[in-house]
Amino acid sequence: MATISLRKGNTRLPPEVNRVLYVRNLPFNISSEEMYDIFGKYGAIRQIRIGTNKDTRGTAFVVYEDIYDAKTAVDHLSGFNVANRYLIVLYYQQAKMSKKVDQKKKEDEIARMQEKYGVSTKDK
Repeated sequence: MATISLRKGNTRLPPEVNRVLYVRNLPFNISSEEMYDIFGKYGAIRQIRIGTNKDTRGTAFVVYEDIYDAKTAVDHLSGFNVANRYLIVLYYQQAKMSKKVDQKKKEDEIARMQEKYGVSTKDK
């Protein structure tokens, strides 16, 4: 019922708040049903995507129907203990995610160029 009071109170939310949450430090063997049980307590969920690749395991995206439900979930679930792991729940920010992808592409390109021209980063 806390979300109802937020809606009535004409509150302004910070600009980083959105309906999509990025969850880190999840147990690798967590199921979709467990995710719906944990995050469904705070509002209607549109979608949950759990990472399955080697580099995305332990992460998930949770999309809520309402922005106030997402805010309530972040407030209550940041630091929540699941299978002896403390969850890190953040608002998804496209700019930060694309920077990480761009950085990885640059590192790969540098590695390819070093191989091509025989340049080593090791001190001999």
